Amino acid sequence: MAAMAALPPGPLSPPGGGAGAAAGPEGAEGLFVLLGAGLAAASHPLLYVKLLVQVGHEPLPPTIGRNVLGRKVLYLPGFFTYARHIVEVDGKRGLFRGLTPRLISSTLSTITRGSVKKAFPLEDMEHVSNKDDVKTSLRKVVKETSHEMMMQCVSRVVSHPLHVISMRCMVQFVGREVKYSGVFSAIGRIFKEEGILGFFVGLVPHILGDVIFLWCCNLLAHFINTYAVDDNFSQASVIRSYTKFVMGIAVSMLTYPFLLVGDLMAVNNCGLCAGLPPYAPAFASWIHCWRHLSAQGQLFRGSSLLFRRAPIPAASFPID
Repeated sequence: MAAMAALPPGPLSPPGGGAGAAAGPEGAEGLFVLLGAGLAAASHPLLYVKLLVQVGHEPLPPTIGRNVLGRKVLYLPGFFTYARHIVEVDGKRGLFRGLTPRLISSTLSTITRGSVKKAFPLEDMEHVSNKDDVKTSLRKVVKETSHEMMMQCVSRVVSHPLHVISMRCMVQFVGREVKYSGVFSAIGRIFKEEGILGFFVGLVPHILGDVIFLWCCNLLAHFINTYAVDDNFSQASVIRSYTKFVMGIAVSMLTYPFLLVGDLMAVNNCGLCAGLPPYAPAFASWIHCWRHLSAQGQLFRGSSLLFRRAPIPAASFPID
């Protein structure tokens, strides 16, 4: 299955190596904030379309195509067709609905990670070395992954309220609502209607996904580099440098359901059309949401935005 699951934020360099482990100058944090904001802005239309697909909003009919075996199948609109539809409805600026709270969320996440790194500097920890024996290197990987996990969890908690606001601003496209029209008004509305816990709906599955991603990615990369890559091979160092990146892509596919459930819970039963029937029932918990999606075979809905096969067999549709 072609997946475009977003990787959890955070460094993908091998534990103990790469730029993420090196202490940069004081101005590096500001540079990271700008780079993060730029990346968030550039990728926003992609994540916007992805969210609308995740909530089940399909405003365009499927088209008939053929798979690699030449059989006729129904394909739902891909990213570019969906984005073109948004532009037709809301104009080009419509592709950036919800961008402001997302930029704030990204900035808070970057600053928080930097603050945690300063409070618990990597220099106080031992780094993995090729000279380490198996037990020593594994102990160091576990130690450094725990440090990454702490940074990711803290930054996720701090930035999640703005993530919720961004999600709700975007899904207003479904019902053409204007309930969440600005960051400050959205904060006041959520606090008034749902209390402080309203800012953290969907947090648990997001954190679980991040934690599982980090541990699986780091441990798999470590075991592959230790046992599968032969030191006598001339390109061993090059292969090791890419192992964690490749593992990150693979593991992100497996942890995608946590991302999906977290995003759906952020907009569920909040008074917006996208979080109410027929799009979704009012979920009692994220586990209820998971079971509902699992029963429908929709745990990977939105993971692919290019070749999206419709769940209805092509044979049930007449072909002119």
